[in-house]
Amino acid sequence: MNLVLLETADFIAPDRARLDGRRLQHIQQVHRAGAGDSLRIGLLDGQIGSGRICELNDDFAELQVEFHRDPPPGLPLALILALPRPKMLKRTIQHATALGVKKLYLINAYRVEKSYWQTPWLDGDKLREQCLLGLEQAVDTRMPQIELRKRFKPFVEDELPAIAAESRKLVAHPVTDTPCPVDITSPTTLAIGPEGGFIPYEVEKLQETGFDAVHLGPRILRVETALPVLLGRLFPGR
Repeated sequence: MNLVLLETADFIAPDRARLDGRRLQHIQQVHRAGAGDSLRIGLLDGQIGSGRICELNDDFAELQVEFHRDPPPGLPLALILALPRPKMLKRTIQHATALGVKKLYLINAYRVEKSYWQTPWLDGDKLREQCLLGLEQAVDTRMPQIELRKRFKPFVEDELPAIAAESRKLVAHPVTDTPCPVDITSPTTLAIGPEGGFIPYEVEKLQETGFDAVHLGPRILRVETALPVLLGRLFPGR
């Protein structure tokens, strides 16, 4: 936890917050902080600052807080991601959030097993928990927007044109001659398929919407590996 995230409900006064549960445990066991110590804090969807511990006991930590800078800007990206298998979903959400993705669509695809959509990790509270972990890691405060779309064709035909309007449209696909571009500055919509990739029909539907297929080289990567590689290539240093 590189950032202690606060929410509105934590405040007991305009400049005082009281924390318990997981955050209290982290302050005690990882930061090994005590009264008088200062921690880096952030207000969820707000600014970043510092919090001085006024009181610390087994039940709560009380911090005097002040905020003085904005969080880092999000990536100029809409990420279209075929739903990963549940075991990978948690890590992928954390990675995407930590890397600055602010708009994420989890979609269906032919190679996405139907059982994946039944996982409890798609519950709103569970997704939010993984996003918080990603924000804490990256010292960011702005929550991403996550949308679920269980039908591929209606999404691509009816919604995606508006989502991707006035952006560069890319689909990661190993069977193409075009390498992934590097260090682009324009708004981008990036589609990443499931394990095994999008099937040809799905790639063709995306191409009909204006997407260009790009590859990362001869190696076939897992989604959780391909995602940071793609974003690091497209937006280095952001």
